[in-house]
This record gives sequence, structure tokens and C-alpha cells, in this order.
Amino acid sequence: MASTTYDMIVIGAGPGGYVAAIRGAQLGLKVAIVEREHMGGICLNWGCIPTKAMLRSSEVFHLMHRAKEFGLKADGIGYDLDAVVKRSRGVAKQLSGGVAHLMKKNKVTVVMGEATLPAKGKVSVKTEKGTEELEAKHIILATGARARELPGLEADGDLVWTYKHALVPSRMPKKLLVIGSGAIGIEFASFYNTLGAETTVVEVMERILPVEDAEISAFAKKAFTKQKMKIMEKAMVKQLDRGKGKVTAHIEVGGKVEQHEFDTVISAVGIVGNVEGLGLEALGVKIDRTHVVTDEYCRTGVDGLYAIGDIAGAPRLAHKASHEGVMVAELIAGGHPHPVKPESIAGCTYCHPQVASVGLTEAKAKEKGYAVKVGRFPFIGNGKAIALGEPEGMIKTVFDAKTGELLGAHMVGAEVTELIQGYVVGRQLETTEEDLMNTVFPHPTLSEMMHESVLDAYDRVIHI
Repeated sequence: MASTTYDMIVIGAGPGGYVAAIRGAQLGLKVAIVEREHMGGICLNWGCIPTKAMLRSSEVFHLMHRAKEFGLKADGIGYDLDAVVKRSRGVAKQLSGGVAHLMKKNKVTVVMGEATLPAKGKVSVKTEKGTEELEAKHIILATGARARELPGLEADGDLVWTYKHALVPSRMPKKLLVIGSGAIGIEFASFYNTLGAETTVVEVMERILPVEDAEISAFAKKAFTKQKMKIMEKAMVKQLDRGKGKVTAHIEVGGKVEQHEFDTVISAVGIVGNVEGLGLEALGVKIDRTHVVTDEYCRTGVDGLYAIGDIAGAPRLAHKASHEGVMVAELIAGGHPHPVKPESIAGCTYCHPQVASVGLTEAKAKEKGYAVKVGRFPFIGNGKAIALGEPEGMIKTVFDAKTGELLGAHMVGAEVTELIQGYVVGRQLETTEEDLMNTVFPHPTLSEMMHESVLDAYDRVIHI
């Protein structure tokens, strides 16, 4: 069977792959994209988007309970879990369909099936109708990642869930154990806890949200504890004894093993790259702990083969994947794009309260040898936050004391996932404290706290 030739083939249609395909097509390349399951990948179908839809439901539910505070009346407040899930699936479906439409609009050939790379510049796709052979000088790997499974803690879909089961729950957990307190774990803990599940979070590191600044982690922990969530840090789930409708978890904490009973467990202990079954090793691709080793331009070292997004390692974020996709497409088309800088990529966690950050934590900055100036501003000092009924939160900024460079920004509180972008733009434009101090922030907004946090770093804060 004759193979079809393209300028560029993308394997995987998640936020890295489909964006790369669109940008390639815009630049006049003949592009094909191979996807084995869903257009939009995990992000649109089983990740970022449906979780946000579910968390929005729990947020509204939480606000309904606070109606009296706002001078409102709401009686008989309840929820229908199936309807919450149905809305979430509808949102995901709408966006997945949107991606399919964008492929058509940009004249990208979509091949549904499982891809392998039998030789350099060749892609073989097992489809429902048989095998399709494709050829291209440039191939982009965008196969993403999946949930890490720990021995003995494997999901069964009944008592022990992965993120996928947690997005289409067969029942509402009464006593829930969440293993892992990264973004995925803490978002599910927040969702189910708000809807009334008695929730325990176990984190092996010394604090929850371990990649965040220590002060932000501590603030979030306090807020979660106030919401009656049980947090166990420096703790490890050693084994799960599964019984009828219940799980006994053996949790090692402080050198002792405790036994706790739950009816549901969500495992969120990280992710591993989808590197198997593609034929990468035979091509000479270097793989390190389930991710493909690349240079700053996502080149694998094998001529014409690139890797972007989760498969290319941390930070494993959709927006990083998309940007890498654009960069590689521009590179292939003969452009001179800037490499994506991991330290300028923001991380957002949509728990309640929200958490967002960019750049170096205070500890990391000091570790790297910077003398730092640190500013903080609490939500309680902001008019808009009080008017919103969201007075709990803080914004923290870290500057290089010598140059005034904004090294990092860290936030916890209402809508911080939207606010963080101000500092991201600032870092991209290589802003200093002076630029930020001279910027006029509109009033009344939550963004004014960003200004005040900068002022605080230089002992010029006004409102505290």
C-alpha cells in the first residue's frame, strides 16, 4: 500500500498536538494528525475542562449555602450528582467537537487510530479499516501522559478510582481518601469535600501542594482544614485492603502505621508519559523516567522528530504543551521562534480557595543564591474581596534585591487563577518592581492586591 506524504505529522490531538497542527497549517504546511481516542486529548475530555465544570458546580453549591450572608434566601439546597456530571460531560463534548471543526477549517487530515514509528520519517496507523502508512520529514510526538499506578494501590473503578472514575462517579463517596495533593488530588478533594464527603488527603511530601511556595501551602492547608478536610502530611499509604463496599487503608505517619476505613479512594500520585508501543527506542530516542529527552526546541536528537507537552516532561501543563506545539511548527516552517521558558509558565489549581503561581518560590530563589525582597498582601485589605465575600487569601511577590527583577509570584484566594497572568506578562516583558509600582491598577478590583504586594516588598504598602 502506497503511503501518503505530508510535511508534518502530529501524533496525539491533545492541547499540544492539535495546536501544533493548526499552526503548521497556518504556515502553509501539509499536516496530518493521528489520534487514538478523543480530539482534544485528556485535557478537554478527561482533565482540565471537565474538572473545571464540576468544580464550578461545587462552588455555586457552596455559595448557595452562604446565601444569607448576601441578604438572599435559598431553601432546600441540594444537588443531583448525575446532573453535575452530565453538565461537565456536555462542556467537554462541546469543546472536543470544536477541535474537530478547527481541524477541518485548517485542512488538517485527521487519522483516527494507534500510531507506531516503524522507521525515521514514517508513521504506521492501525485504524478500524486496517493500516495506513504515512510519511513526513517532520514528526511531532504529542502522546501525553496517564495516571501513575502504584503497586497495591491500583484502581478498580469500584472502590479505588483514578481521575477518570472521579469524573463520572457511580455514587457519591461518604468517606473519601485522596492519595496525593498535587493539583489533581487537591481539586478532587475540594470538589467532593464541598459536596459533603468526609475527605482525607494523604501527602508523602512534608506539605500539601508541594510545588507551591511554603506560605501558600500553609494558607491553603488552613483553609481546607477549616472546611473539615483532614490533611495528613509526611504520610504514606502502604496498602489497601479491599472489602465489600469498604477499603481499609494502612497509612504510615510519624513512624507508625494507622488503619483508616473509607468507602472510596482516589489515587492521584502523579502521571507517567505515554512512551510505550511507539517504537521510539528502536529509532534511538532517549527516554528518561517515562519522558522523552529533548533540547529547548523540543528536538529529540533523532533527525526530524520532536516531542512536546507531557511526554517531554515537566511542567506537565496544557498551556506549556500548546506553546511548544506552536514553537515546533514555526521551527519546521523555517521560522526562528523563542524557546518556551519553563520558569515563566504559571501553574493554576482550581480548589477552593484557588492557588496560582509563576516563577521561583522564596525558598528556591534563596537556594539559587538570590538576595530577595518579599512582599505580601492579604485579601482582607482589599475592598473588592470584601464586597465579594471572599476576604481569605494572600498574594506574595519575590524580587531580586539587586536588580528588582520579579523572580516569582504566589497566590491563594478567589480568582487568583485569573490574576496570575498579570505577573506572567510582567515576567515576559522583563519587568522590574519600578514598572509594577508605576502601573495604575483599576479600583475596585482584586488586581490591586498585586500592586500592593509589590509595594510591600519595598516597604511602600498603603492599605495594611
